[in-house]
Amino acid sequence: MMINAAGRKIPEHIEGYGKVRPYRGAFETPSSGEKAAAKKKDHFPGKVKLADSLRDAIEKAGLKDGMTISFHHHLRNGDRTVNLVMKEIAAMGFKDIHLAATGLFACHEPLVGMIEDGVITKISTDTFNPGPVATAIAAGKLKYPAVLMTHGGRPRAVEAGELHIDIAFIAAPSCDEQGNINGTEGPSACGYLSYAYADAMYADVVVAVTDNLVPYPACPIEISQDFVDFIVCVDSIGDPGGIVSGSTKITEDPVRLKIASYAAQVADAAGHIREGMSFQTGASGTSLAVAAEVRQMMKERNIQGSFGLGGIHAYFVQMLKEGLFKALLDAQCFDLAAIESARKNKNHMGLSASLYANPHNAGCVAHQLDTVILGATEIDLDFNVNVITGSTGNIIGAAGGHSDTAAGAKLTVIVANLVRKNICVVRERVTTVTTPGESVDVLVTEYGIAVNPARKDLLKKLQNSGLPVVDIAELKRKGEEMAGPQKMPETGSRIVGVVEYRDGTVIDVIRELNDDKNK
Repeated sequence: MMINAAGRKIPEHIEGYGKVRPYRGAFETPSSGEKAAAKKKDHFPGKVKLADSLRDAIEKAGLKDGMTISFHHHLRNGDRTVNLVMKEIAAMGFKDIHLAATGLFACHEPLVGMIEDGVITKISTDTFNPGPVATAIAAGKLKYPAVLMTHGGRPRAVEAGELHIDIAFIAAPSCDEQGNINGTEGPSACGYLSYAYADAMYADVVVAVTDNLVPYPACPIEISQDFVDFIVCVDSIGDPGGIVSGSTKITEDPVRLKIASYAAQVADAAGHIREGMSFQTGASGTSLAVAAEVRQMMKERNIQGSFGLGGIHAYFVQMLKEGLFKALLDAQCFDLAAIESARKNKNHMGLSASLYANPHNAGCVAHQLDTVILGATEIDLDFNVNVITGSTGNIIGAAGGHSDTAAGAKLTVIVANLVRKNICVVRERVTTVTTPGESVDVLVTEYGIAVNPARKDLLKKLQNSGLPVVDIAELKRKGEEMAGPQKMPETGSRIVGVVEYRDGTVIDVIRELNDDKNK
């Protein structure tokens, strides 16, 4: 027998119950779960979560050399949180940090010095924009190879324990003193925080970084207080004006408009412009032009689709308002109109990155897609697509949701100008495989439409549609007539990047550039 803190005699073991843990006091026994046990003993529900400063939050979180820390990228090129936190971490003398940010942009240039100084020695990400960090990685400055994941592959890895996050720093546009967060309210509103959900749920410690502390409870609650350990207030987490990176307007280029028209007709000939259809497109000028063509077809035929998916932009918002979609399922907002819609329209719903595209959950939404419109920097004769490196081997992006949606959609359409800046988009083999050819159905260019030979059913439909269907080898020949012979970039033997497919397998590697030979 033993006496617990309430003064009661209880046995050490109870038949049918097991070993007894005696009551020791209201806040004396931490959880036996792995996540809670990793946290500080004095951190219990009801205790003060608000840290005095970033340094105080980092100290409370228990950062050590060699740990993995994470950030989300919904503020995109307007983000300030990554630089703020990493500047403090560097000033505190930490080294060998694994930076598991869901996205990195040109605004994160200060990280290059931290890479050179050994503060950051490893990076994992699923979104890259061309910029100083990508250039530093391609030049071999990062100690360990960067891991380039997909939007679905990253939460899969977090949930499976393959990517263990020690401390997640969540840029919180609106947050209360207990850590309830949403991304749709406040001066730095960026839309739904879809890519931060897995981090909030699975990181050992979660720190909300906010510039908008509101009275309890924050409304609406997107990430709830039971996942958030500490809160720190800063002057600004970022500028929503930087969310728009690249074109978010329909192209006026007649060549791209021609490509867009072809792409929409391909989807129609395949039978996917119909009642209850689902659709995803990016925010490039060509992709939006495809959406405009599809919108017109839907209006003329009085069609309502089930949902638009992925990164949401003003054009999808317009289609929702017009009743052309029943709902928008939002993984990130690409512009301010999308943020406003997410705030006000109940049919504009957020979804986690895992629900969006994780191939190993009970049913990701990407697998429910009818049609997805995607871009490419290169595509080869086997329909493998590259969106990660340029034809000179420089890192210009990461997979994002490219291979996730390509695998999931019934129809995957690649749209691209055949020749750009004297480079033919069709190659003998791509510089880096992002999306395997088995997931790609059609390439649409201004000079014709090439169908993957594996899609004999689709080829038959398109051959009877009046569209200019050609062999992909013919497109390569035509492109090289205009741009000249294409060559592969010169690289060294050192691997600077590992390209993970959505299931965690390695689909390709990126090697350090030999700059002297690529000039």
